[in-house]
Amino acid sequence: MSSIVKRRINGCVYLYESESYRNEEGKPRTRQRCIGKIDPDTGEAVYNKAYKTKMAQKGTPIQEFSASDIQNSTIKEFGAFYLYKCIAEEIGLLSILRSTLPNCWQMVFNLACYLVSSGDPVMYCEDWVDKTAALPSASMSPPRISELFKMITLQQRLDFFAQWGAFRCEQEYLALDITSVSSYSKLIADVEWGYNRDKEKLPQINLCLLLGEQSGLPVFQSVYNGSLKDVSTLKTTLQLAAPCIPLHKMTIVMDKGFCSTKNINAMLSDPQGLRFLIAMPFTMSFTKKQVDSERKGIDCFNNAIVIGDDVLRGVAKERSWSSKHKLFAHVYYNAAVALSARDKLYAHVLLLKKQAGANPEAAASDPKFTKYLLIRKSNKHESGYTINPRDDVIEQALAHSGWLVLTSNHISDAREAISIYRAKDVVEKGFFRMKNALDLNRLRVHSDASMQNKIFVGFIALVLMSHIHKVMFTNELYKSMTMHKLINILSSLKVQYLAGVRILFPITKIQKNIIEAFGFSEPL
Repeated sequence: MSSIVKRRINGCVYLYESESYRNEEGKPRTRQRCIGKIDPDTGEAVYNKAYKTKMAQKGTPIQEFSASDIQNSTIKEFGAFYLYKCIAEEIGLLSILRSTLPNCWQMVFNLACYLVSSGDPVMYCEDWVDKTAALPSASMSPPRISELFKMITLQQRLDFFAQWGAFRCEQEYLALDITSVSSYSKLIADVEWGYNRDKEKLPQINLCLLLGEQSGLPVFQSVYNGSLKDVSTLKTTLQLAAPCIPLHKMTIVMDKGFCSTKNINAMLSDPQGLRFLIAMPFTMSFTKKQVDSERKGIDCFNNAIVIGDDVLRGVAKERSWSSKHKLFAHVYYNAAVALSARDKLYAHVLLLKKQAGANPEAAASDPKFTKYLLIRKSNKHESGYTINPRDDVIEQALAHSGWLVLTSNHISDAREAISIYRAKDVVEKGFFRMKNALDLNRLRVHSDASMQNKIFVGFIALVLMSHIHKVMFTNELYKSMTMHKLINILSSLKVQYLAGVRILFPITKIQKNIIEAFGFSEPL
């Protein structure tokens, strides 16, 4: 096996081909032959005729470049984009983009990769593309990106989701949730005032997202009027997703925000046999009845369930929902959570009692105090008042602390149901990545089409980020680096374009380890 080494002699740097071998006695030896030197002006290797002839005979001729070639060459970041492209090819994303967006798929993919790499406003995408070995595409200047956001049609987006949903049709659970995306625009029809989940005083749109719990990949998204509540969007979301995703093969996992008698009735009556798992709010009498029926007997060894660091009590029973339908009710009790809530409320009431004692007359008319305290006038006390806790109100406030009720029309096992529900946090993490790392926490666009298409490009970027996150988590890469650091490490792997020849810079050990962790071969 041979390698090229450098040796400095009398101020000149010479190149030697170093070859390792064993002599007749089996001892390791090294044989070196001079094959050229480093040009002191250009810093480039200049090989001798014998070595060039040898390499040509091996089928790997050496190409030499002039000083002009070197001056006119370009160096671009390559490693991170290589990872994005490999991921998109592996999960089928790139072929679907090419099929559904034939006129602009390169621009869409480049823009999505920029959002993953940077998180800066899209107006700076052109600078990123200029320094990156991205896909060849039209100009990525701000005016061209604005045109791109108007160019993609509704039918193209629907075609994409149809193909993507069919391709990603894994046997996995789908988690569904909704978030608010704020906007300053007054020209987007769906931007309205409503419940803002980020507590911002801005009008908004509502973004609904379906993600696979196993793959962690976004499967479908839809945009709604900013004033609509979660409950109102469920039926429309499922109707829009139905042509794209075979929902009858999957289980939709939802939190309490989507739960209503109307929604559960609709899902139970779904002609395609929609399967669901949903958390029940304690505002519903059905939920309270399930807790009351298990309150005395749930805390026993046979009902213990260990989930991560938590030890729960859980039971599952088939219950009648209506005269036509039955479903499985999963009731859980977390004693540690219940005790923590009790201690917290007791401490709060004790503090209120102390504060009320300092000025009982004012506290007697303040709802903050009277909610948990009974403050009455009394001649038997120096203050002229008696202050006692309202035990019945306190117990009522703690009645459902530590309890959780899930219902499903097909999951009968309590352990399986709580495991599936807890995995739903992929949606929350997906929203966090989309809004905080993809420049989508503000919609800096001023038309419905531009808004829809910017969020669509954000969806493509979220697919890439979600896959990176899953691999990093599975391979414990987060122990040594963040996702941002991983991208920066790969971005330092560069390529040089020299007189029409593409030259890849040497890959470092850590870059090689990252690429291997994703299951891809080293770039050539």
